[in-house]
Amino acid sequence: MIKETVVSRVLQAALSHGGDFAEIFVENKIEQNISMVKGKVEKARSGQDFGIGIRIFNGVDYLYTYTNREDEDHLVEIANLLSQAIKETKQDTANRTLLFRKQLIVPRHIAKLDPRVISIERKKNVLSEVTKYALDYHQAITQVRASYFDETQKVLIANTEGIWAEDTRVRTRLFVDAIAADANQKQRGYSAPGAAKGFEFYSEMDLRHVAESAAETAIRMLEARPCPSGKMPVVIDNGFGGVIFHEACGHGMEATAVAKGKGPYAGKLGQQVVSEKISAVDNGAIPNEWGSLHIDDEGMHTQRNTLIEKGVLKGYLIDKLGGRRMGMEPTGSGRRQSYRYPPTSRMNNTYILPGSDKFEDMIANTEYGLYAKSMGGGSVNTTTGDFNFAVLEGYMIEKGKLTYPVKGATLIGNGRQTMHDVDMVGTNFKPGQGMCGSISGSIPVNVGQPALRVAQLTVGGNQA
Repeated sequence: MIKETVVSRVLQAALSHGGDFAEIFVENKIEQNISMVKGKVEKARSGQDFGIGIRIFNGVDYLYTYTNREDEDHLVEIANLLSQAIKETKQDTANRTLLFRKQLIVPRHIAKLDPRVISIERKKNVLSEVTKYALDYHQAITQVRASYFDETQKVLIANTEGIWAEDTRVRTRLFVDAIAADANQKQRGYSAPGAAKGFEFYSEMDLRHVAESAAETAIRMLEARPCPSGKMPVVIDNGFGGVIFHEACGHGMEATAVAKGKGPYAGKLGQQVVSEKISAVDNGAIPNEWGSLHIDDEGMHTQRNTLIEKGVLKGYLIDKLGGRRMGMEPTGSGRRQSYRYPPTSRMNNTYILPGSDKFEDMIANTEYGLYAKSMGGGSVNTTTGDFNFAVLEGYMIEKGKLTYPVKGATLIGNGRQTMHDVDMVGTNFKPGQGMCGSISGSIPVNVGQPALRVAQLTVGGNQA
């Protein structure tokens, strides 16, 4: 993307006034977004974004800057200015030779059909198809919003420790949002599958199923009664139900929090922190998954990191700076939205591993409780782990059987305590795709879990 000689000169300038480590991140991203409402294109946008970020470490402190220009003299100038801000004893780097080691990347996340060469008409046809499936599902479906997204991101990461890593990342995602209405109300259902794949993703998936799943949720919720409130057992279904672990527990295992001694998991390695039923990992190397990468945004290969094993905390998610502060090795978890952000510790594909319990037994062994089939939005205090999440589709459990659908349900609790109270973990694992926001921007992540039962959880409802 830029010449090795230019990179070497920029990194030399970055350490010319002090510091002990310098890094350059070069990004060229092309993306396309198309949205359709009731079969008509509402918006179609394509764009390209290019930029370069430069970071300097001085022990456990850092400085960061970025630019959209790639000419050599400009890059050397801003690297030199950034170095001056360190106010350390000037180092002689003029004759320092940087020998880069090219990272060998074995392709795992292969895009068979480059979305950049697919016509906009073919992409619009996907949206038209899912719109028709959703509208045809039931006469009560009054509106369907469908969106298409793809991006191709090329990156180069090089640093003064000799890392030279280049990669091309391709992702695509489909959103289907269905609205059902009767004389008194409107209800919503949605599906949003995504993958680290090319346009072949849309011939590999069942578009009818994606559209009808969104429509079915909306229709079922038209029949829903107000949800009772109180403390009760809650069965949280597989897939996107894993967002509770991600938000309320996963963030507390990132070096961003742990290195500062914050959060419920700081200093707890080797201790039981959740139910012994829970084992959880973060794995950025799963082929073609939405949150997967060959290398993280610091040039390190992604890997499978065990976070919790049978309730015991086994590891953290660590970026390079967090590793310095904690005295631990990075785990391939340094991520950022773009060159505008310095990287920090983030999740990739974070999920609870399957257990041995059957979903049917979770329901049958619950006298009275809530079945949260699909989750909506929510909020979390990542320091304490306190959360509240809306239930998009829920059902009451009475005498061991699913009875009527409910609306207005909210799950309220503390992540660590909730995971302590898990007494059944199912075999039916499923991932779910989402976007995660933090101090290094918004990034694609997978959440996931099998169905699980929380013995007691506060349910906020709207039953009079």
